[in-house]
Amino acid sequence: MADDSFTLYDLKVEWVAGTRPCCCGRQAGDHFFLRGEHIEMPPGQSWSIYTFAGLLPLLPAKQRMTHPNDWMTTDEEVACADPQCGSKFRITRVGKRTFRHGETRGVPVDPHRP
Repeated sequence: MADDSFTLYDLKVEWVAGTRPCCCGRQAGDHFFLRGEHIEMPPGQSWSIYTFAGLLPLLPAKQRMTHPNDWMTTDEEVACADPQCGSKFRITRVGKRTFRHGETRGVPVDPHRP
């Protein structure tokens, strides 16, 4: 059987103060971790669904290996999607985790696919 393993980065997403007030109720240093497909928040923290809606499209891409010159590799801070909000979010790769396709999906890997 072919090796069906793959590696993803664990991420830390942290709220960073911007130049304008925050509209989403966060405070500098508030954060969560994305480990595999699981979001983990410290006790007592909650995040706006709208904040997540802006961040979620970036997280799977940031979890994957990228070219050293790709902005996903070099850039850690992104602005809040709300143009009225001054928030920024730092997305940091904090570790790597190896998964096996057979343990995460019901569809087997095609051994003939390149």
